[in-house]
Amino acid sequence: MSTTSLHSPIDPSVDHALRLIVTGASTESTCTTDLAAGPWNFDTIPGYGPGSSMGDVIPTGAPRQGELPSSYREADEDELHDRIRAAKATLGERVVVLGHFYQREEVVRHADHVGDSFQLAGFAKQHPDAEAIVFCGVHFMAETADLLSGEDQAVILPNLAAGCSMADMADIDQVEDCWEQLADVLGPLDEPDADGLVPVIPVTYMNSSAAIKGFVGRHGGIVCTSSNARTVLEWAFARGRRVLFFPDQHLGRNTAKAMGVPLAQMPMWNPRRPLGGSTAEELQDSRVILWHGFCSVHRRFTVAQIDQARAEHPGARVIVHPECPMEVVDAADEAGSTDFIRKAIAAATEPTTFAVGTEINLVRRLAAEYPQHEIFCLDPVVCPCSTMYRIHPGYLAWVLEELVAGRTPNRITVPADVADPARVALERMLAARPPVAVA
Repeated sequence: MSTTSLHSPIDPSVDHALRLIVTGASTESTCTTDLAAGPWNFDTIPGYGPGSSMGDVIPTGAPRQGELPSSYREADEDELHDRIRAAKATLGERVVVLGHFYQREEVVRHADHVGDSFQLAGFAKQHPDAEAIVFCGVHFMAETADLLSGEDQAVILPNLAAGCSMADMADIDQVEDCWEQLADVLGPLDEPDADGLVPVIPVTYMNSSAAIKGFVGRHGGIVCTSSNARTVLEWAFARGRRVLFFPDQHLGRNTAKAMGVPLAQMPMWNPRRPLGGSTAEELQDSRVILWHGFCSVHRRFTVAQIDQARAEHPGARVIVHPECPMEVVDAADEAGSTDFIRKAIAAATEPTTFAVGTEINLVRRLAAEYPQHEIFCLDPVVCPCSTMYRIHPGYLAWVLEELVAGRTPNRITVPADVADPARVALERMLAARPPVAVA
């Protein structure tokens, strides 16, 4: 397992690590050497690109990015940084750049705000006077920013090919079909019983399309994040007999299990099978119906990796994201959202060894930020999020210089008929706040 000495300078750049691997200057390994190539090499090829999601099946008609001009493809790292800084200085407060925690270091360094998907949507709302919001993340995040920003603000995704394989695992047609099949089994889904509870409440993770959020809003449901999933499930159980949770089965299972829901009452819904692959009786007895979706980054983590970390680093503190499989969450010391992981490391007062189960760009950045600790990724193979990695400083320089020239490329816009109910679902989430701990 690769770790970094506490006495060595720590380079947070996954890009640099990949170059060293490809040239043979590093003993680390990667899931594919294609990661060292510019993402524009893959923009015309169907798929999510190299990285953790490269084996996932991309939907037909997924957005593709047009050709990036050669001046950006051929520029070196220093030139791109200079161009980005110059464009930002020219644009001033007319533009705000948002960077997700899982973005490459060469992009994050130029972000005005760094956070998870929900935090970044909130930052977008804090800049009502900005003409453009450049969202360095993936497609569903830019959609959420468009939902929460002003009508006169343009939300821009630097590379349209930066989608999300997990979000794509629950498309609107599949979800609508699921809803119809559940009505056949459970009866009218909008009619409360004698206790005032409807048969099922739809809950979607933030990592879903605007169309899915709109569906949830229309059917009395709610959005959740990895930070407030328990509070949201409590909200849903107060209104329905059961929950349809999508698209990430692992977050749903881990959260409901921690709340005492038996695994036998959490059937999986596979959209390619009648009744999702369950019987009518199993669905009637269910408390949480889990969609057959997952995050390919967090699915890479295993119990064997945790065992190896503990063997090589006795006393290591293992923290994983709740998108990891249940057995990994159970074997870890702690599980929590990206923000939880960051805060746990920041709060450690004594030098500690942290074995972290989340995306490699964040883990390396944390290792550089907190050199008093030894921080390493549970997965020894360097394999970043395929779609986050589609955002490259070349694309960021391009969109910023286009804005300087008075053009607005790659604008993400959610239609009103989808946006209105999606905002309702998001507003319900905002109102369902976790309880504040009392010291």
